Amino acid sequence: MKRFVEGADREQATLFPECLEDWVGEDNPVRVIDVFVDQLDLGALGFSSIDPAATGRPAYHPAIMLKLYVYGYLNKVCSSRRLEREAGRNVEVMWLTGRLAPDFKTIADFRKDNGPAIRKICARFVELCRSLGLFAQASVAIDGSKFKAVNNRDRNFTKGKMTRRMKQIEESVSRYLHQLDSADRQKPSRARFMKKLRLKEKMEKLQDEMQRLQVLENKMLERDDEQISLTDPDSRSMATSGRGSGTVGYNVQACVDTEHHLIVAHEVTNVGNDRSALTYMGEKTKAVLQVDQLDVVADRGYFSSVEILACEQANITVTLPKPQTSGSKAKGRFVKADFRYEPQDDVYICPAGEQLTYRYKNEERGLKLYRYWTNVCGTCVIKDKCTTGKERRITRWEHEDILERMQDRLDLNPDAMRTRRETVEHPFGTIKDRMGYSHFLTKTLPHVATEMALHVLAYNLTRMMNILGIEQLIKAMRMMKI
Repeated sequence: MKRFVEGADREQATLFPECLEDWVGEDNPVRVIDVFVDQLDLGALGFSSIDPAATGRPAYHPAIMLKLYVYGYLNKVCSSRRLEREAGRNVEVMWLTGRLAPDFKTIADFRKDNGPAIRKICARFVELCRSLGLFAQASVAIDGSKFKAVNNRDRNFTKGKMTRRMKQIEESVSRYLHQLDSADRQKPSRARFMKKLRLKEKMEKLQDEMQRLQVLENKMLERDDEQISLTDPDSRSMATSGRGSGTVGYNVQACVDTEHHLIVAHEVTNVGNDRSALTYMGEKTKAVLQVDQLDVVADRGYFSSVEILACEQANITVTLPKPQTSGSKAKGRFVKADFRYEPQDDVYICPAGEQLTYRYKNEERGLKLYRYWTNVCGTCVIKDKCTTGKERRITRWEHEDILERMQDRLDLNPDAMRTRRETVEHPFGTIKDRMGYSHFLTKTLPHVATEMALHVLAYNLTRMMNILGIEQLIKAMRMMKI
């Protein structure tokens, strides 16, 4: 006769209670967390409460709290309240913490009070990866991704949002006034009286709201970016890839190794675009890798002539496509790429074979620009495909040769953009999945940066366990001083 597998009797006492060590296998990732944290000099990294006080209630050792947090972010358990529950029911957490179960407030305060030290932990693990020779190529892909803040969109105001909201209130007030006039022309009754009373109450609320918005508008205009958030003051409204959509949050920059897909460097900002981040992230990555030359591939959102020049001067070789800002191609006319530059003669050759010669130099937005054109455009048979003006003029930046070499690199490596996408977008997707496609749990830029550092550390730990294996990674951490 077939039978089901039977479990243990809940009321059956055991003579020899199980040991926690028996419940955690040798290949369990929790052992990596335990060895990693134990190898750290937490006092040198700046963690508080390393030395217990002589009086008062005993504190939890920072190593216990750090292990708990790393385990949580590695297993999609980021909330301090959920970590508190896991400490009382999860065998792996019990093994890791020695059956200690801090309350959620203690857990949350540890992350809040030790932000700079936690961010150093993330950088220290990257140093371990470098020591193991995993960054031999010195080649990274860079990208930015928008992460939601705890601030709701209705609690964020920009100049445009404020104008639209005030206009809506004015329209509502005008509509209520019209309804009041209509009620005054009707025969008096209790129903009409109650309606007028409700309309007056609504108008009073709208007037109070208008006064509140005017106060917020004054504070908003005092800021450089003319934007204000009420729940998380550091979060900003940012455009996203979805057409016509946006989010209130932070822009996270990441440089990812093209060989092993490890996050080498990251930065949390509240600047909505990527144009000014190229040089900073490149130099930060160079410092982490301790190299003199770095190859960086990015998307067109990072295109900035000034940034590309700065990278060239810092020995950072950049590969990224130039955005097409001209509308000529859509109208069926020639664009600048159709004109060939001849450096030996300092002329441009147009599609008709004519030479556009240098005419004069000027400066715009800090860039020195050279102007080229020819006087034969009026008799050209294909002028209608080139320009609607008197002549076609070409502008050349004084460091245009840097952009031309960058375009040559892209032409020689047409798969560069696909490599960039496969390299740097996967970590962002993994991290957002572990967040539950939700928002950051903390507020203000320093605390959000701490939370992001824990996410990056968890991601890099996972990658290293996949690359080396758990046993080899533990062995490497014990042999090298972290």
